Amino acid sequence: MKILVIEDEALILAFLERGLTAEGHAVDTAMRGEEGLDRLREGRPDIVVLDIMLPGIDGFDVLAAIRAIDSELPVILLTARGEVADRVRGLDLGATDYLVKPFAFAELAARVRAHTRRPSDQRRGAASIDVGPLSLDLLAREAEVDGARVALSAREFALLAYLMRHPGQVLSRQQILDGVWGYDWFGDARTVDVHIAQVRKKIGDAVEIKTVRGVGYRLESGR
Repeated sequence: MKILVIEDEALILAFLERGLTAEGHAVDTAMRGEEGLDRLREGRPDIVVLDIMLPGIDGFDVLAAIRAIDSELPVILLTARGEVADRVRGLDLGATDYLVKPFAFAELAARVRAHTRRPSDQRRGAASIDVGPLSLDLLAREAEVDGARVALSAREFALLAYLMRHPGQVLSRQQILDGVWGYDWFGDARTVDVHIAQVRKKIGDAVEIKTVRGVGYRLESGR
């Protein structure tokens, strides 16, 4: 898909561009509202990721202009404002969804998929991920191996879901940190190793999480 990201914080913009590109999307970026609208007019994207706090015209004004151009284009708002009034205003102006900063990339990626899913994809359902005997229910946030529930912490569940969405792909520790912990995580990358070890103990041989020395990890089908 073609995704337009309008965000004035360079760190977050780079984080989003890197992650969305790795997911296989074509990413166009802008750091000001006016520039973002120019990009949109030049080539219509499939979805827009829009920050509210922008220099010049803010995200609410950009959203209103987008809706004047295209009433159906999915727009996900990014905001550091957690107040209900701001969320309501964005939705009233036609936002499709919103995320409050800070957020993990995996959450944004899931919302992008949800709002650009084709009807055939919706019929198949995207509420679960299955690899071998391991199944994750994304709505109930539950994991099962051969039908037996496995107790995972919220972070362990998010980590396993991220790995299962990229089966057979080597993921670096930084990719995993971006996807599960988020762009604002500045702790030790070894936390990934600790959580991987915990997940391995809990799921047994249902799937195999291989260590790729010097790089990161790869999830493969187990027994």
